[in-house]
Amino acid sequence: MNHSLSILLGGLTLSVGTVQARNANGRPNILYIMCDDMGYGDLGCYGQPYIQTPHIDRLAHEGMRFTQAYAGSPVSAPSRASMMTGQHTGHCEVRGNREYWPGKPMVTYGINREYSITGQHPLDAEHVTVTEIMKDNGYTTAVFGKWAGGYEGSVSTPDKRGVDEFYGYICQFQAHLYYPNFLNRYSRALGDTCVKREVLQENVRYPIFGKDYFKRTQYSADLIHSEALKWISQQDGKQPFFGMLTYTLPHAELAQPDDSLMERYRRKFFTDKTWGGQEGSRYNPSDHTHAQFAAMISRLDCYVGEIMELLRQKGLDENTIVIFTSDNGPHEEGGADPTFFGRDGKLRGLKRQCYEGGIRVPFIVRWPGKIQAGSVSDHLCAFYDLMPTFCDLIGVKNYVHKYSNRKKDVDYFDGLSIAPTLLGLPGQQQHEFLYWEFNETNQIGVRMGDWKMVVKKGRPFLYHLANDLHEDHDVADQYPEVVKRMKEVIHQQHTPHPLFPVTLPATN
Repeated sequence: MNHSLSILLGGLTLSVGTVQARNANGRPNILYIMCDDMGYGDLGCYGQPYIQTPHIDRLAHEGMRFTQAYAGSPVSAPSRASMMTGQHTGHCEVRGNREYWPGKPMVTYGINREYSITGQHPLDAEHVTVTEIMKDNGYTTAVFGKWAGGYEGSVSTPDKRGVDEFYGYICQFQAHLYYPNFLNRYSRALGDTCVKREVLQENVRYPIFGKDYFKRTQYSADLIHSEALKWISQQDGKQPFFGMLTYTLPHAELAQPDDSLMERYRRKFFTDKTWGGQEGSRYNPSDHTHAQFAAMISRLDCYVGEIMELLRQKGLDENTIVIFTSDNGPHEEGGADPTFFGRDGKLRGLKRQCYEGGIRVPFIVRWPGKIQAGSVSDHLCAFYDLMPTFCDLIGVKNYVHKYSNRKKDVDYFDGLSIAPTLLGLPGQQQHEFLYWEFNETNQIGVRMGDWKMVVKKGRPFLYHLANDLHEDHDVADQYPEVVKRMKEVIHQQHTPHPLFPVTLPATN
């Protein structure tokens, strides 16, 4: 007997039948949901008092919530690269938001001029990605949302990195617009041979900046979510699936449909702020900035609720691992006000900083019957742990040996599987240290137990997080041996990159 689910979103109606919950060999499906610039304290289950997130909170109630999980970087492209490659940013090819659109010829869509090539620095074509591993092991793969792993036409677009279906933004600069001129699409099933642009005809009738911009009707977050739901609805339970839902919410700009979510928060924040816009960054002016931001997170929460309901109705939820996280800490772009919402969760720092607030993120994993419901873990982990974790969970043995590039002198894999922690099993390996570097602010971060070092322009600052979570008190002078050891880690882990230089601390 078939049950049905109707999901109405932006005119999309899905009629869904129940399928067999397990594929032929019982391997789990995986949905990795990563939002954009959500701070550690932006969810109800992490203490957020103003914004309602009942569906994501339910994920935490039904799964495991991590309190010391870290992004791969304090900004988008290298953080995503860390997750995709299993490498920290001392080894990864992508270490910053390097753009490839400036100076390129222009094309015209409607009344708007656009760059002919957009996107960021590509991932190393000679190093394996998570999607390629999943594809190699029989999974159907998809990415919906932001790619940021290589500019259009580069060696690292979704069609070249083991992705069967893609819809969203190749370029994160394009993702600054929630009503963009175009989105990118690739579908192996439809016979596409490369990533293409899909011009949003209703949007290009109006300019990308100014009051007429808000006459645009094709809202990218809804369009991307609709495509993700459509793809999930097509899964029949016979072949395992791996989906990355890399939503752009709640990144600036602060813009979305003026619906019941906005009205709810306008009433809640009756006294609100406005912001005048920043045309060069493609951030339009915004009224009711607090309401806009809160509604964006609640909109994302509704998306998660629709995904989970779809999985339940299809009989897929018990054999699907669902992960929810953010690509880095909170931003203050586009009029966002992290101080008002307490978005850093009492952590110091924001996006682009190697302080805790820039890199510690919400991280929730749900797998019914496998992961203890309502559990909380303080295990130290980072995005580069996901590659070995996924390999463990789907039964890939010795992934480093299998997927190392033998042509390289060294092909780095920096992660440790967190599968034992998730499954409540013994044998969880612990990191000696976690490592980050970010050239745009010339910062390096190292976490070693409760010790945390932040290096700014070559100068080290040492904090003891157990006593100083906000990283207020530099104790470097009091613990020279700790400083020496952490400097050694930095010099051991950093590999030079001409495009992303950072200043290392002196060793003497």
